[in-house]
Amino acid sequence: MRMAEFSRVSGVSVATIKMYLREGLLPAGEKHGPNQAVYGDVHLKRLRLVRALVTVGGLNLSAARAVTAAIDSDMPIAEAFEIAQHSVSESVAGEPEPEALRGIDDATAGWHVSPDNPGRLQAARALEAFIAAGQTDARGWVHRYAEAALAVAEADLDEIAERPNRTSKVETVVVGIPVGDALLSGLRRAAQEHVTSQRFGAP
Repeated sequence: MRMAEFSRVSGVSVATIKMYLREGLLPAGEKHGPNQAVYGDVHLKRLRLVRALVTVGGLNLSAARAVTAAIDSDMPIAEAFEIAQHSVSESVAGEPEPEALRGIDDATAGWHVSPDNPGRLQAARALEAFIAAGQTDARGWVHRYAEAALAVAEADLDEIAERPNRTSKVETVVVGIPVGDALLSGLRRAAQEHVTSQRFGAP
């Protein structure tokens, strides 16, 4: 496909495709003449992956570049997972309050979690805000969330295990983290409405 057809088939504007090419998110097309390049299924697949990262996952171009580089490398899957986690996670400025960190570490006791894991720090910051707002964990809220998170992580890794090779496994890792966040958040909202209607009646 030439650029115009590539844009039409993908549904992505020529300007956006050219930006992704400049940013190194897409491999260059195969040269056909001095000012012509053609694109194939490999480019289309990568473009769709980048769009998922940027539009649904909310990654900026720098973060998207980091995770696509992980796909193209030969690094172990665990390392690619770490890069993807750090790329999609908001950085937490400063150390969360010790009480909040203890609460998260208690809820995840027995897990293999690095001290600087972005999820650990983000969860502690969220718990810190919950406590600061005068809220109490009356029914084991944090522990129940941890149990649900572990079930979600098992689902993530089960899905990755089904992929036939390293490249497809890492693609699932880097797309699954940000898109999975969006999926989980959406399902939580839907579930909240469902349970609210059961307990308090539908509006």
